[in-house]
Amino acid sequence: MSKFKLILFDMDGTLLKERSIFIFAQKKDFMDDLKKLIYDSDKEFYQKSIEIAKSLKGMDSKELLEIFREIPLNKHVQQVIHEIKKKDIKTAIVTDSYQFLADDLKDRLAIDYAFANNLILDEGIVTGELIIHNKELKREFIGNKIYSICKSCVLKQLCEQFNISTDEVMAVGDGKVDICMIKKAGLGIAFNAPEEVQKHADISIDDMSMILNYI
Repeated sequence: MSKFKLILFDMDGTLLKERSIFIFAQKKDFMDDLKKLIYDSDKEFYQKSIEIAKSLKGMDSKELLEIFREIPLNKHVQQVIHEIKKKDIKTAIVTDSYQFLADDLKDRLAIDYAFANNLILDEGIVTGELIIHNKELKREFIGNKIYSICKSCVLKQLCEQFNISTDEVMAVGDGKVDICMIKKAGLGIAFNAPEEVQKHADISIDDMSMILNYI
């Protein structure tokens, strides 16, 4: 029986090979604007998320979902999720992307939960408004940054919900926004991650199937 009762996965770059907002920018021709926002050092990360959502204003959510579904999964993701489910371990997607996308991937992979930001739609059309998950604007304890979602807060919330300890949680991610949950989890895994993320993880992997060695 596995010591782990819950595994949290980042979405873009972890479960998925690509980052959805970059794919949208390529397909809908706003890559230059996206890069300007991302590299704007004067804005907090959560503010960048709010501004990026404005780039999608007027777009059809069904078209965005079709584009999203074309993004390939990372190798072995389906196998790993299947094996995790067989061991009765809860799973969750925790992403700074959008809830309707995360929910779609959750359903496709039979993952239990998904936590993300809420991109506001009006009759299926993106309004450009974003309701961020991190409503209290809690700062990540690594780097003192405010992201649109506090992934360690989600981890804590689920631990309380399931009455488990953080030692019974595994967290897998590849970006700076994932560092807080990687640090808080009993086993923090950096997947195809830069050195800045790896140094906060318990282990670093480049093959998703390696997770199976720890459950």
